[in-house]
Amino acid sequence: MSERVRIDKWLWAARFFKTRVLATDSVLAGHVQLNGARVKPAKDVHVGDVLEIRIGTIAWTVAVRALSDKRGPARVAATLYEETPESTAARERHAAERRLARPLGADLGLRPTKQDRRRLDALRRAQRRGS
Repeated sequence: MSERVRIDKWLWAARFFKTRVLATDSVLAGHVQLNGARVKPAKDVHVGDVLEIRIGTIAWTVAVRALSDKRGPARVAATLYEETPESTAARERHAAERRLARPLGADLGLRPTKQDRRRLDALRRAQRRGS
């Protein structure tokens, strides 16, 4: 392993992004910060650096523990970084909020059956009466 790796390669190897192009685009868009500063995709990452990564609405704050420029198994990728406790708590809180904010009937699947549709209509009628 080398002492430094490009940030886009490291993000790809750590499995934050499916492709290196996605990692590069995210860094260019400013969704990834290295030690609190916006960087370019060619910036080198060192062990001990702190990365703030935003993917959609999810934010990660991780400390770099090891370097790799090759994508390997998920178990190996998980050893490349350590997420801060605050970041873990915020992600779990965000996931719980999203679960609770699901629209009525979202758990029924893609296309409801006739029985599902009747249950959904009954739920909506009950909700209108209660409002």
